[in-house]
Amino acid sequence: MKFGLYSSIANPPRGEDLPRCVDEVIEEAQLAEQAGFDSCFFGEHHQDKDGFLPSPLIVCTAVAASTTKLRVGTSVILLPLHHPVRLAEDVVTLDIISKGRVTVGVGLGYQQADFDAFGVNMSDRVELFEEKVEILQKCWSGEEFSYNGKHHKIENLTVRPAPIQKPTPPLWIGASAPVSARRAANIADAIVTTPSTTLDNTVKLIDHYKRAAEAAGKKPKPIIMRDAWVANSRKEAEEIYGPEVMQAYKYYWQNGLPEFLSIKTESELTLERVAKDRLIMGDPEECLSEFQRWADATGAESCLLRLRHAHSGGPSHAQIMKTIDLIGDRIVPYME
Repeated sequence: MKFGLYSSIANPPRGEDLPRCVDEVIEEAQLAEQAGFDSCFFGEHHQDKDGFLPSPLIVCTAVAASTTKLRVGTSVILLPLHHPVRLAEDVVTLDIISKGRVTVGVGLGYQQADFDAFGVNMSDRVELFEEKVEILQKCWSGEEFSYNGKHHKIENLTVRPAPIQKPTPPLWIGASAPVSARRAANIADAIVTTPSTTLDNTVKLIDHYKRAAEAAGKKPKPIIMRDAWVANSRKEAEEIYGPEVMQAYKYYWQNGLPEFLSIKTESELTLERVAKDRLIMGDPEECLSEFQRWADATGAESCLLRLRHAHSGGPSHAQIMKTIDLIGDRIVPYME
């Protein structure tokens, strides 16, 4: 199983000193490349008071320019908010700049504020998403096409130049529900699972995905994203990472994400309760065993690690650099 970083660029509570945050993320990506990581991914949100950077492809370009082998990607672009031809051209441009190192992860989106910022009706997001995926793939084909959908009308278009990667840049779909998993199987190259759910739920979701992919005559490619932290001891991991991840989970619980519906009151939302079969956290030996368990159970080809949390801004850059080093030394060589 390969490893990638998922990096949120934000600086709570007011989004100050973001240039420093970008410099730190680039330095983390450079170290990850040296440590044997395969990739680095960025997400998208809008009008966030914490300063969450809204344009992941631009951040990917900065990271690509500062590395040589590390793949760069999005997890995820909120596809219903984008014109598919403009996005297709931006991806081609990045594919050329990076010399074929870009992966495009797309998702439906779940925050009303993201849709309000662009005047997009959130109730249309599934129709918009499916049309835009189809158009992206046609844009990257190098062939002339027309498209007559409910939301898009395109006539006699050939997108030039063509991407470097053949037949197209990899297109991944972020999914947290069976219907989304089946969609990923039918119209994308891979599924990316949500980082904050349990192993049991992840396995069930990937099973839906695998069955649908096999029915469609496609080879399944599951990608997992995990909240994880490797430290010198379990105690150190809990002290450094615990407060950061719990601040994110409190936000998810308050916003009704399905993986937290079993928790009825905020007092029940504790690290002790949510850590089991959800967080990969501890010393290198404990974490290696957990990564192997997750790889065996899910069949994942890659695991994206969410070390930094946008809702808290932490752990610190120095702490992240230390854990990347530790993962590269004590985890990556034993998972290849």
